[in-house]
Amino acid sequence: MADTSPEPLRTVILGQGYVGLPLAIRAAQAGHQVVGFDTDADRVKRLQAAESLSPDVPAEQIATALTNGLYTPTTRPEDLTGFEVAVIAVPTPLRDGAPDLSAIEHADQALAPHLRPGCVIILESTTYPRTTDGVLRPVLEAASGLRAGEEFHLGYSPERIDPGNRTWTLRNTPKIVSGIDEASLKAVGDFYRSLVDTVVEVAAVRDAELAKLLENTFRQVNIALVNELAVHARHLGTDIWAALDAASTKPFGFMRFNPGPGVGGHCLPVDPTYLSWQVRRQTGRALRLVEAADEVNSAMPAYIVQRLTEALNRKGLPVGGSRILLLGMAYKPNTGDIRKSPTITIARLLAGHGAHVEIADPHVDDPAGLDTRVHHSRLTSNTAAACDAVVLLTDHDAFDLQLVENHAPYVLDCRARLSGANVERL
Repeated sequence: MADTSPEPLRTVILGQGYVGLPLAIRAAQAGHQVVGFDTDADRVKRLQAAESLSPDVPAEQIATALTNGLYTPTTRPEDLTGFEVAVIAVPTPLRDGAPDLSAIEHADQALAPHLRPGCVIILESTTYPRTTDGVLRPVLEAASGLRAGEEFHLGYSPERIDPGNRTWTLRNTPKIVSGIDEASLKAVGDFYRSLVDTVVEVAAVRDAELAKLLENTFRQVNIALVNELAVHARHLGTDIWAALDAASTKPFGFMRFNPGPGVGGHCLPVDPTYLSWQVRRQTGRALRLVEAADEVNSAMPAYIVQRLTEALNRKGLPVGGSRILLLGMAYKPNTGDIRKSPTITIARLLAGHGAHVEIADPHVDDPAGLDTRVHHSRLTSNTAAACDAVVLLTDHDAFDLQLVENHAPYVLDCRARLSGANVERL
């Protein structure tokens, strides 16, 4: 179990997003003196006002940490001085199909002047194997003049944050830890034992880096399998949802994954590509199954538009000029996370065909960068009835699905949550 009375450590968490903010607040709750560093001045200003930017961190927890003086959000590199533990939890997106580690490199440069003998550096950002030892380590050593393993500790602990998950949280999800040597492994493990219930030690850092990619590649491949089956099941005269229900009764050798309009978030659209990119770079060979899975899942938004077009054509309506209500902008239920959401792609494609597109999502404010041809709406009996089609993309609990069944003239249900003569399932 987590030690609720750890020796307080001056801890820096670089990146205050979906990963870094929950970690920073949990560390403050455990008694550590936490500096939450981020380069986004607006984000820091909102955190200083105890405004939560994560579904996993209530605003009152931030307020308590601020009041107790255990959490300091900042954009000032000089506030990193004197840290004992530093965790890098910054984004690692893809740029033109290749990993972009610039945020990690900037975090390196911010930390390096403040390194001291005995301190602990931990990378949590998702990346490809050998990043910690081959990218992070040389920059830290060159800038600080200290040797990793001899004068400071270095390790990797992949994040396992599932935004909005109330069952598996940062505290009770087993935490993988690794270090470049035994002393680093112990130092990294000791820090996380003060925060979480279960620590899983992995001897080699590169294996811990691979484990993170494996976890999400496993999901990507299996979601692609059921997505591809969903596309072809209709032509076979079969019901993919009934088949999944039946297969799920097997108590061994089967794990259920459901089809949907595509994958979103930072993990599934990105992590498997990190793995396939690194394999190609080092071996010259392709991870064929992984690349095929990405192709299948990336094609799902266009398939949803195709299905909707076919349904409207059967009613004698062209897509152009039709009023279409999309339910759910976030990529997963009961969150406001729209990162790489397939809904945004679907909305753009429909608008490009001349449709009047509206999106209803009670968890999402009007986001910057949304196609100007797409408008925000609310799900009401009037809006449902006034649309030519309603598409359920994200099954938020807040949606009144009975209202949709009762009032929408046609529904394309991508989550198998509705029924009725006016409902067609993916």
